[in-house]
Amino acid sequence: MSELTEMRWQRVALSGRVLGQLLSAPPDAPACQSLLANMLDESWIDEWPYGEPDDLQEIAGLFTAGLADNVAETPQEAYQRLFIGPYALPAPPWGSVYLDKESVLFGESTLALRRWLRENSVSLERQGNEPEDHIGTLLLLAAWLAEQGRTREGDVLLAEHLFPWVFRFLALLETHAAQPLYQGTAALTRLTLTAWRAECPLAVPPLELYF
Repeated sequence: MSELTEMRWQRVALSGRVLGQLLSAPPDAPACQSLLANMLDESWIDEWPYGEPDDLQEIAGLFTAGLADNVAETPQEAYQRLFIGPYALPAPPWGSVYLDKESVLFGESTLALRRWLRENSVSLERQGNEPEDHIGTLLLLAAWLAEQGRTREGDVLLAEHLFPWVFRFLALLETHAAQPLYQGTAALTRLTLTAWRAECPLAVPPLELYF
């Protein structure tokens, strides 16, 4: 592995771990609490491997506003509204909602991902019956593949199972989040995954989106 390739995957591992955790667990979960505490210390801006300082500073301001004591909607309430329900989610975090004609969970794209995971001997730790194509799960998986040096599998995961739909999800999340914490999370994820896509050597299939 070349030095440039190794540096690329180190960046993926770092950013995938952070963003995957923020998008897959409620903000009062212990791991998220630690991350969010670090986000309030804006020194993270200097360590983030992607983006311009002005853009990151704006995102840092959203994190600070979203975690303020006087915020209209708490982070926990926002997480419930955006990722759990009971009402319809404005930005569903599962790939098959966007890639399946019926916009269902466990659609054909989920099953294709499941087959790919099995063929490549990749096992996921999931809570309950969560579909494998949850945005947080896929980001954490990309980080894990990077840490394991499985760069070929990492590129296929990104190009075939994440990039075809994730930017639509992020646009919806950024538009409908309302709570500054998740506006900032969506913006940071979009900025980061745009860089991931630019560095990915594989073509992204032009799949039709249905949501």
